[in-house]
Amino acid sequence: MLLSMTSGLDSVVQFITVLFIFIFVLGITYFTTRFVAGIQKDKYKTGNMELIETLRISNNKYLQIVRVGDKYFCMAVCKDTVTMLGEIQKEEMVFHENSANVHMSFQDIMEKMKHRQGFGKQDTNEENRR
Repeated sequence: MLLSMTSGLDSVVQFITVLFIFIFVLGITYFTTRFVAGIQKDKYKTGNMELIETLRISNNKYLQIVRVGDKYFCMAVCKDTVTMLGEIQKEEMVFHENSANVHMSFQDIMEKMKHRQGFGKQDTNEENRR
């Protein structure tokens, strides 16, 4: 009788130990990822080059507008090749203030996706029944 209660208690202690180890590993992974992302961001952050806009054409093909110095270039980026299509004058460019979604929170992105998919709308079955 005493032996069976001890093994049950051991199972609970073992589960709690594994849970703490799992949470600890998740924490280390989170902070390591943030640290590496910060290093990469600082490494590629320069004042001379910037990716302005990307348009996906197909699965592995993109059109990109890149700023190099004071000049803007349109480039076709494929799986194995990068081709410069031409230079774009700054006067021809249209800049939007809120074009970068980098500063959106996860909650804002989820709300935007809900409304896009129609999940944010209230059910109108009561109106349809009348």
